[in-house]
Amino acid sequence: MKHRLGAEFFGTFWLVFGGCGAAIFDATFPQYGIGFGGVALAFGLTVLTMIYAVGYISGGHFNPAVTVGFWVSGRFSGKDVLPYVAIQVLAAIIAAGLLYLIASGKPGFQIGSFASNGYGALSPGKYSLLSCLITEIVCTFFFVTVILGATTARAPVGFAGLAIGLTLTLIHLISIPIDNTSVNPARSTGPALIAGAPWIHQLWLFWLAPIVGAIIAGAVHRWFAAMRVVATE
Repeated sequence: MKHRLGAEFFGTFWLVFGGCGAAIFDATFPQYGIGFGGVALAFGLTVLTMIYAVGYISGGHFNPAVTVGFWVSGRFSGKDVLPYVAIQVLAAIIAAGLLYLIASGKPGFQIGSFASNGYGALSPGKYSLLSCLITEIVCTFFFVTVILGATTARAPVGFAGLAIGLTLTLIHLISIPIDNTSVNPARSTGPALIAGAPWIHQLWLFWLAPIVGAIIAGAVHRWFAAMRVVATE
């Protein structure tokens, strides 16, 4: 179990350090900013690279919502859910802390949102709570659905990381302007703790909505699997 938790730690750390780091350091860098597209690609690349690097050890969740989705689908043990979620959150907090340490080395540094997620006044595009809730549920549903499908025995071998990474990139292209894209409660928690009270107060949404989306995805995947068994009888 310790090896699996270690893999989840490294994968989640890299996701937050790489994805949020791109948003903090590069998104609006004077004259050479990578913009939303670059940040979206950065998040996709973190997941893609870690799935191939350590996914074979732990399953490559790197996200409490994914862990819950796998559990609901019947493909993950309930006793392992809390340890996975705990190590993912810990990794995200440490990654955010390291990003803060680096960012604070720049003269005149101001924390700002620190790549945190938010709705209303804290939304990049000032989208409402309802808009962000719907976005997170729908995007997480499709993200977890792709993960569950791409990792089944019938899926093409060796392409799961590519499918998952590209899906996460697409999700960010859709939703960065809406709420800075979560679909991952751990990713939301680390930066919010650095950004401060306003973002911490809104953190509940970025736990609730991704978990709801993941539960629906896990249930649908389980239903599809049951229908496939019936069809082959």
